[in-house]
Amino acid sequence: MEPLGDMLRRKKAALFDMDGTLIDSIGVWNETDRVLCRELTGREPDMAALQARRDQALRRFRGEDNPYIRYCALLAESYGTDMTARQIYDRRYAIAQELLETLDYKPGADRFLWALKDMGLRLILVTTTRRRSVDTYRTRNRNIINKAPLDRLFEDIYTGEDAKNIKPDPEIYHLIFRKTGLTAEQCVVFEDSLAGVQAAKAAGIDTVAVYDRYSDADRAAIDALADWPTADYGAFLAALGRG
Repeated sequence: MEPLGDMLRRKKAALFDMDGTLIDSIGVWNETDRVLCRELTGREPDMAALQARRDQALRRFRGEDNPYIRYCALLAESYGTDMTARQIYDRRYAIAQELLETLDYKPGADRFLWALKDMGLRLILVTTTRRRSVDTYRTRNRNIINKAPLDRLFEDIYTGEDAKNIKPDPEIYHLIFRKTGLTAEQCVVFEDSLAGVQAAKAAGIDTVAVYDRYSDADRAAIDALADWPTADYGAFLAALGRG
């Protein structure tokens, strides 16, 4: 396996997922759905089952115009509520916004982004998160703004609205190739989840696995598929001589 630092020095662009890759946010969506479940049912959910149901629903409905609306429709049916899918969707978003403003970069992630920028790599954000949530990170999250503001570091930001099929479908990467003129060989992707790694590899892009505890169940599959197995930003910085 080629050393990570050598690989990065020959690339033109680094493409980053957001949730679970750059920031510790997967737990926020679990907490959002936990609060939502308590509001709608009065019960405390099983958190592992809650995350698994959300992940399965988003994979199942990835070809829909808004997979999250379909997910909320499943919640309405499961919880036996009179609320519509749109009402649940709007309530879920409202719960999440306050939490999203408090999130922070994973240790060393901000420094690593600046290091890649200093090396002259083009940085592109590629996330299935909805644009209005990314806008919260961009404009209201002071941790992100003060350390490594998205608008200064990333030349472009692609969100869940930009492709019909979300990860693990590689559609978003083919869109990026068309818009930027970049090729798969010129890019590297940083991803934390199995679906994210699958999407990048399906597009033919070298992929680095970023550790996130919420992906531990898929760790063996992630490391078998990624070109550089799971590590953290401390290791990535050390590979550039900046540890």
